[in-house]
Amino acid sequence: MKNTIFALLFLLIWGCNKNSDRLPILGERETTTRIVDGKEVVDTLYHTIPDFKFVSQNGDTVTAQNFKDKIYVADFFFTTCPTICPVMKKQMLKVYEKIKGQNDVAILSHTIDPDHDTPAVLKEYATDLGVTGNQWLFVTGNREKIYEIGEKKYLVVAGADSTAPGGYIHSGAFVLVDKEKHVRGMYNGTDDEATKRLISDIERLQEEYKNKE
Repeated sequence: MKNTIFALLFLLIWGCNKNSDRLPILGERETTTRIVDGKEVVDTLYHTIPDFKFVSQNGDTVTAQNFKDKIYVADFFFTTCPTICPVMKKQMLKVYEKIKGQNDVAILSHTIDPDHDTPAVLKEYATDLGVTGNQWLFVTGNREKIYEIGEKKYLVVAGADSTAPGGYIHSGAFVLVDKEKHVRGMYNGTDDEATKRLISDIERLQEEYKNKE
């Protein structure tokens, strides 16, 4: 419930900032002080996605290093999901087609049913969607690690629930992550307009980095 509240709060924050030139950085933040040239300087430490280790549909180990210098979109799903996952993947395909071939953007989909969703199952799932190469990775791994990074770092609902259809519950959010591993946006993965905003915000982030060069 706490993570659901966080997600709703961040969506509200996003709504308040959507007309800003710069996308907000979502999540909790801390401040730290240091001494520079004899003066006290206050730095803000923003919420970041930590390193991780999963296995992709291609059988390769996937870590945060795979997304070095990349903007990426993360989500959580399972291949036998009877409810929102098919709609989510239809929407994510729109993102995939838009970014396909762009070296600075990627997609990372985490299964929340790792017992069933082996690399071979994920490979077949990706192939059925028409996904090739490594720009869109579907990953599996340790169940608790997947749930932990989903709920504590990507700030979404992701876990087992015997009362939910298919035995698992997840929020259906698409999470936009920048090159510094900050969460910069959360979007309803079942909504066409939200997906269009995500695509637009990816372009805004690309422009933000281009202006830094």
